[in-house]
Amino acid sequence: MNTIYLDNAATSFPKPEAVAQAMVRYLTEVGAPLNRSVYRNAQETELVTLSLREQLKGFFHFPEKATHVILTPGNTYGLNLIIKGYLRPGDHVIVSSMEHNAVMRPLLQLPEVSFDRVRADAEGFIDPHDIHALIRPNTRLILMAHGSNVAGSVQDAEAVGAIAAQYGIPFVLDGAQTAGHFPLDFERFHLSALSVPGHKGLLGPSGIGALLLTDEMARQLSPLIAGGTGSASDSELLPEYLPDRFESGTMNLPGIYGWEAAMAYVSEVGMDSLRAHELLLMRRFINGIRDIPRVRLCGPKGLEHRVGVFSLDFVDQDNAAVSFALEQRFGILIRCGLHCAPAAHRSLGTFPRGTVRFSLGYANTEADVDAAIAAIGALA
Repeated sequence: MNTIYLDNAATSFPKPEAVAQAMVRYLTEVGAPLNRSVYRNAQETELVTLSLREQLKGFFHFPEKATHVILTPGNTYGLNLIIKGYLRPGDHVIVSSMEHNAVMRPLLQLPEVSFDRVRADAEGFIDPHDIHALIRPNTRLILMAHGSNVAGSVQDAEAVGAIAAQYGIPFVLDGAQTAGHFPLDFERFHLSALSVPGHKGLLGPSGIGALLLTDEMARQLSPLIAGGTGSASDSELLPEYLPDRFESGTMNLPGIYGWEAAMAYVSEVGMDSLRAHELLLMRRFINGIRDIPRVRLCGPKGLEHRVGVFSLDFVDQDNAAVSFALEQRFGILIRCGLHCAPAAHRSLGTFPRGTVRFSLGYANTEADVDAAIAAIGALA
């Protein structure tokens, strides 16, 4: 049986061919470290890494130098770096009720830091104006997921950023579900930091991400780890300059090569084309399931402020059994459960039951969507 991959909110698949080719080339032909040596292959790793930083800087309209694009082991690491490296005892944080555990778990590990949630409605949207009532004298950070990995709802980051700027509070955005799927503008959103994974909408490999930092945020951020950077080797203290201060240890060079190739592909295709393709598939999916009885779409019914993540609740059925049948009978690969975001499910009224999540990617076709709709209809 042929399979149809509809789990792109977890990780994009398949990757562009150039991604694997670049990673294999590094492993079989280059093999040199980063920022340690000066022979020809080592210089190549420097240039490829710089190219990746420059591409990310341009893609997100990041106004700082490319040195302020910090390469991380993934989006979760970047969010932990912000939460644990910036916040201090007595600080207050504002988040939304749609956050992933990549935000909530590290935040709850800081008992001396308090937080409030901006409540989302039944479709997963917050009202940015609700933030005003939550701001306190000790509010030091506003941190939110741009797009929900459960509902697909995309928050109005520009409005939130404007409010944060009004109060002089840094605004940090989790771009896990929107980077590569939805236009994301660092400057227009008044961001102090943006964290993104490489392996989702930006089509790179797992195990690498980026944290884009303003100079002001970087100066107030304490590194989570310390070690060798290949620079300032005459000192046992971490260097103050970027990106070295936040990139201790041996970097993920195969991941850097793969992601650099992926970003070249994404930039060549263009954000407008990627978004247009996703909108086409999203419209087809929503229209196709609209009249199927005993299936509830948990999230936005419109297209404008959402990405291609669709959570369905099969009424009076076990959603886990439905998910198993989707693979076994129809070859459709999706995710079922709470998706590491229990607060989001509470907002949507699907906790603890969870949902059956279909998530679209750049490689999906209209035929994939039609097959999913037919399977949903048969199982409902």
